[in-house]
Amino acid sequence: MAAALMHVVVIGMVQGVGFRYFTFKKARELGLKGFVKNLPDGTVEIEATGERGKLEMLLDAVKQGPRSAVVNDTVVSWDTDGKDYDEFRIDY
Repeated sequence: MAAALMHVVVIGMVQGVGFRYFTFKKARELGLKGFVKNLPDGTVEIEATGERGKLEMLLDAVKQGPRSAVVNDTVVSWDTDGKDYDEFRIDY
């Protein structure tokens, strides 16, 4: 089965609340590769590659976020895997 690529921008109170670590931990548990990072506009960007079902599990998790976060919206796009990540990481 071919890997899928998911790109997500998470909108809300998602910086300074442990959101990147929450995403990192969940993505690693699911065996996904890619990155999560804070963007200058206060949103969080996630790019992940792996099995579509596991990516959807990550998406469900980030729509909730950690307890201290408030997720107002997610902007999601899907593609075929065109990126080769070694692991899932937090970018700064």
